[in-house]
Amino acid sequence: MYSKAQAQDSQHQLIERYAPLVKRIAYHLLARLPANVQVDDLIQAGMIGLLEASKKYDSSKGASFETFAGIRIRGSMLDEVRKGDWAPRSVHRNSRMVSDAIRLIEARTGRDAKDQEVAAELQLSIEDYYGILGDTLGSRLFSFDDLLQDGDQGGLGEDAGSNHHEPSRDLEDQRFQAALADAIAQLPERERLVLALYYDEELNLKEIGAVLGVSESRVSQLHSQCAARLRARLGDWRAR
Repeated sequence: MYSKAQAQDSQHQLIERYAPLVKRIAYHLLARLPANVQVDDLIQAGMIGLLEASKKYDSSKGASFETFAGIRIRGSMLDEVRKGDWAPRSVHRNSRMVSDAIRLIEARTGRDAKDQEVAAELQLSIEDYYGILGDTLGSRLFSFDDLLQDGDQGGLGEDAGSNHHEPSRDLEDQRFQAALADAIAQLPERERLVLALYYDEELNLKEIGAVLGVSESRVSQLHSQCAARLRARLGDWRAR
């Protein structure tokens, strides 16, 4: 009974200590979402993720609690967002079209697909292609957990915040993470930098634009194109 009470006290301490992390992640995600998404809903979902993390954290696995909790918190928030996907089907369809075009070009040329090549493959002007990229980021949250989802069907990241993982699913996730890391390492340098500044440094699009010396809209295009390129290169995982 004493050990159980001690464990509960430790859990409460973790929750109190890392509650600010939930708010920080919520406001960081909110900057990417439409106005109808409420920060209170994200925080509430994030607190559930933090509670789950406090119950499941195992220090012997090597990751710090903050890293582990951050994954759970984001997963819970993404689950909340997915309950009401606001993006029209046309956005999902266009996103798949871009990924398919990139896959075809890179298979044909053996190098990174360029903007003009993707636009030509889709029989679009470069302005219309950039418009599709802007719609993709503006209408749907992109996270690494979402990389294999096509908008209508689930992918590996679908249950990022769920407790119901089977051992085979955990192993599959580990393999996917390794494949994802390799795919990110092979991205064009500017796209890798956008990912690092956006997800690791948690800069917003305007701040990233200042670092790169480009407009905020160009950063948005690079971000969406990066997501499409990763989906294209990881398409074999969706097929399996």
